[in-house]
Amino acid sequence: MPNKLYTFINIFNYESGEGEGIIRLNKIIIPIIQRDYAQGRLVPEINRVRERFLSSLYDAVEEKPITLDFIYGDIDNNGIMIPLDGQQRLTTLFLLHWYAAKKERVEKNKYIFLTMFSYETRYSARDFCKLLVDFTPSFSSETKISDEIKNQFWFPLSWEKDQTVSSMLVMIDAINEKFNKVENLWDKLEQGRISFYFLPIKDMGLTDELYIKMNSRGKPLTKFEHFKAEFEREVKNINEDLQKRISLKIDNDWTNLLWNYRSSDNLIDNGFLRYFRFICDVICYKKGDIPQEQSQDEFDLIGTYFKGSQENVELLESYFDCWVNIKEKTPSDLFLAMNQENVFKECLENFTDLMGNKSKKFTYSMKFNLYATIIFLLNRDKISDEQFIRRMRILDNLNKNSLDDIRERLTSEGINRMTFALRQIDSIILQGIINSSIKNNFNDFQLKEEAEKIEWLKNNPSDREKIYELEDHELLYGQISIIGLDNIELAPRFISLFNCDLDKISCALLATGDYSQKDRRRRQLGSTMPISWERLFHKSGNGNYDDTKKVLNELLKENITFTDDILADKANRYINKCEEVSEYPWQYYYIKYPIFRPENYGKYTWEGEEFENKPYEFFAMHTATNHSQNSYQPFLKEIDSSRINRDDLGRSLLYNNTIKVTCLNDSYQIENILTNAVETIDILQNSDGIDNENRIEIGKREIPLLVENLLTETDN
Repeated sequence: MPNKLYTFINIFNYESGEGEGIIRLNKIIIPIIQRDYAQGRLVPEINRVRERFLSSLYDAVEEKPITLDFIYGDIDNNGIMIPLDGQQRLTTLFLLHWYAAKKERVEKNKYIFLTMFSYETRYSARDFCKLLVDFTPSFSSETKISDEIKNQFWFPLSWEKDQTVSSMLVMIDAINEKFNKVENLWDKLEQGRISFYFLPIKDMGLTDELYIKMNSRGKPLTKFEHFKAEFEREVKNINEDLQKRISLKIDNDWTNLLWNYRSSDNLIDNGFLRYFRFICDVICYKKGDIPQEQSQDEFDLIGTYFKGSQENVELLESYFDCWVNIKEKTPSDLFLAMNQENVFKECLENFTDLMGNKSKKFTYSMKFNLYATIIFLLNRDKISDEQFIRRMRILDNLNKNSLDDIRERLTSEGINRMTFALRQIDSIILQGIINSSIKNNFNDFQLKEEAEKIEWLKNNPSDREKIYELEDHELLYGQISIIGLDNIELAPRFISLFNCDLDKISCALLATGDYSQKDRRRRQLGSTMPISWERLFHKSGNGNYDDTKKVLNELLKENITFTDDILADKANRYINKCEEVSEYPWQYYYIKYPIFRPENYGKYTWEGEEFENKPYEFFAMHTATNHSQNSYQPFLKEIDSSRINRDDLGRSLLYNNTIKVTCLNDSYQIENILTNAVETIDILQNSDGIDNENRIEIGKREIPLLVENLLTETDN
């Protein structure tokens, strides 16, 4: 007998056979061997399944009729049907029809068929189904239907422990919440808006072995299996041939692809869903939207991005197929050949956690690199492997120097910046150029530099390795403007210089010229922490970047190679020259006294932005941004480190909580806090405001004497 469509109402009219051998279905029984009804369980995954299924049924009665999957069953000679597959769906339909009949006061003869549905898993479930058909709730908005049922005299408390009964109660409340405003629900069910195919299985006995073979009482469907079914259903609504093709690929090519990255329990489910979410993000970006503003539930994503969109389905298909069709054996082999991180593997493992929340382990750079690799694979007939490797270097430089530029945020026109980033990546990978007409994407300065390097290498191909060597330096990571293309021959010298001690480099560089950069009220210098040099060598909002570049190139031109001894000699010659002419600029003190060069971020601050007018009134900062108790005035700390006043954030020396010493641009001030008496030690300076005598030596010699005198006066 050919398969035909049935509803939960007319399935009880099913007949098979001929003449006296006609068998009519007169009862559906869920046998003892079947598992409990599960769609009402209160666990996150089942909550999701329940909401999805009820939403599908709601849409069916209100908008577009739905045909559920096959329900398999065997009918014995007494007309009793035992479902082998479909128990969960049939039970939910039983409850939905009961709800519609009771809510709309349908005549009993119309819903009498509900008495033909029964559970035999436990006597409690069997009796509950029977008694439920005879019960009519009040449908009060103030009382849950489940509570009203549990308050009935015929409902023993022990029934709440029956998994099937408790699940049915949850489902009844969920049905009420979803369908309470639907008008003429019973009529719509009678019209067949929810249907299914029924496949009777003949000539088979009902044995435990049969159920095991049919997997009807084994594991419940996984989230991935539910996802797959819903996705395929949505694609089928668009194009049935497309759905058949996609379904075949999911079960074969794409499963084989992901099998290399299966989880410890030999499943590919989570990897598939993570890559699916990545594809959804790409679609979202191309629309100019922000993924975080959309639901991250994979079922919602199906509706958001693929419902009615053949274009997006085919994009997803191509994004999977490109990995299947690579000429390498596996995607891992591709990344190994390209000497790149396997971002495809990272995506499958880390794009989201198991709940669908984005993971910080999968960075924006990884997202861009994965997208770029997909674009390459989709256009491999037009892009050589060598071209791709070079173009990925450009993207890598942009990634590393745009951490503060690329974020999930909208431009003034209301378009996600990531949209423009993907467009720029298209230009780089497909054409090998920086498209200057695309705004609001990567760091503007780095984009400009990359464009210049592309043009430079067209005319100077022999410089390629020098440029690459600089780009790969840990302090530069892609941005080489601190040396510049016009000085690219200095690249080996830069590498030699920064193989030396960082403290010695800082001293030798300052002996060459003032290389500091202005950062608001602070000045940035190099230190023993590499991050200080990274900040100096990467163009930002700091002032004096060109001065840093000029001084660095001057030092590089002095020697072909550098050693610590060469740098120490450079610093010592500067110190000796200052002492010979008795001129002691602030740089002299910085180079001569290690206390001026703490092992921190290389940040110094001048009160009131007085660097130009008061160069000696500065403080060594402990952090990169603010004063703290570990900050200090280096002249004072060199004079007497034990008396640094931490309560004053290192701005002064304090003796006996009475005498306060501060360092001014042209003097030391010694103040008796109790009497307000003040003594001053003037520093001789020339017309340019540069010390003509070593103020530290003067301070060490004279400050203790004045402090002692003031303390003596206080005692007297």
